[in-house]
Amino acid sequence: MSKAVSEVRAEQIQTLSILAPDGSVVNEEAMPKLSDEQLRELMRKMVFTRVWDQRAISLNRQGRLGFYAPVAGQEASMIGSQSALVKEDFILPSYRDIPQIVWHGLPLYQAFLYSRGHQHGGQIPEGVNVLMPQIIIGAQIIQCAGVAMGFKKRNKKNVAITYIGDGGTSQGDFYEGLNYAGAFQLPAIFVVQNNRYAISTPIEKQTKSRTLADKAVAAGIVGVQVDGMDILAVYKAVSEAAERGRNGEGPTLIEALTYRFGPHTMAGDDPTRYRTTEEATEWEQKDPLTRFRKFLEKKGLWTEADENRVIEEAKAAVAEAIKQADETAKMTVPQLIDTMFETTPAHLEEQKAEFLAKEGK
Repeated sequence: MSKAVSEVRAEQIQTLSILAPDGSVVNEEAMPKLSDEQLRELMRKMVFTRVWDQRAISLNRQGRLGFYAPVAGQEASMIGSQSALVKEDFILPSYRDIPQIVWHGLPLYQAFLYSRGHQHGGQIPEGVNVLMPQIIIGAQIIQCAGVAMGFKKRNKKNVAITYIGDGGTSQGDFYEGLNYAGAFQLPAIFVVQNNRYAISTPIEKQTKSRTLADKAVAAGIVGVQVDGMDILAVYKAVSEAAERGRNGEGPTLIEALTYRFGPHTMAGDDPTRYRTTEEATEWEQKDPLTRFRKFLEKKGLWTEADENRVIEEAKAAVAEAIKQADETAKMTVPQLIDTMFETTPAHLEEQKAEFLAKEGK
């Protein structure tokens, strides 16, 4: 009996990996050309992000932060991909992808304001090429294709990159966006952060596809699977995808095999109800920070003093950012109404007047 097409294709998908969990190099040929300083900067960003994530979780529990989706475990896929871009490239994040847009230029205090639902959190500074996180699952995929089309029409040598979880690949918008990008050979990069669970639903119950990278086949685009706990492998995969996009060779779908150590969000999810202790322990041994730290230590590029310095830097930055967010004037309903439309409808003008009257203005 002949093999099904999906089985044949799955055999062709090879997971790109450069570092083993112990920090040793397993694929020297794939090693990206990075200076010692660039390697140290990748580690700095990951350590900073891990500390920031821990502080954000505490702030959420204290009621000082609103909606928050923890990122611990996914730093390599986030930082590795963002670091492979240039400032003029465009990032379209999902709700977990705050680190990428902050490292791309969004001030941290505005990220905190976004979490609180404050409008200023979404007022992106001039020259920062990001959109605010998309809450609608999959909508960012179509938007990414649109931004990439804009780059192509303007003959810009830039790429648009977007992110989605494994569960999001079951959305119709996901397929529509990939199909459009493939049909027009757009400079787009679609990163699927496969952390194995769509909230509590395991990937095995979401799709029959052997790999999520296989989903690129129907769109006629390049599909790549990468070890998402290996920052160098992620950097390499995204760098090559960006090069293809800049050269007019079309979009790329990258499946990053990763794992979130914490809950889906801080809104009541309890991962112990659907994940085993054994599974969590297995993935924690693949911690992207531990892996890269060991690699750098062997090269004499990272010390405990370096780590502690970044930890203190991150704590201070988070403290200053939350202070700045606290000092930002609270929004009012009339302000929200004023910014919704170019010309405010009469019924909203009436509502605004009612609120102003209550405020004695």
